[in-house]
Order: sequence, then C-alpha cells, then structure tokens
Amino acid sequence: MNAPVTPTDLKSLPTYAARELTAGGDLAQIVLDTQVYTLRITRAGKLILTK
Repeated sequence: MNAPVTPTDLKSLPTYAARELTAGGDLAQIVLDTQVYTLRITRAGKLILTK
C-alpha cells in the first residue's frame, strides 16, 4: 500500500501549468507509453483527462 502524500512531498513533485501545456488554448495531448490522452480545460476552468 502507498504511503499518504505529505505537503513536503508535494514540493518535490514536478509541476506543470495547464495553460502552458495547452499553449494558451484548451486542449493538449499527453502520451504515456503507447497511449494518447487528451487534456481539456473546460469553460468552468476545470481539467478533464480522457483516453
């Protein structure tokens, strides 16, 4: 079982700005191994990640 993430752990995690990932738009593709996912910023400012 994984240990809980603490605030100290969060400081060492890579951080990416969603607006930069989408190059100022509202869509970006993210590749994990051979799978391609779409990251979308909604009108309400929420993030949706779909396969």
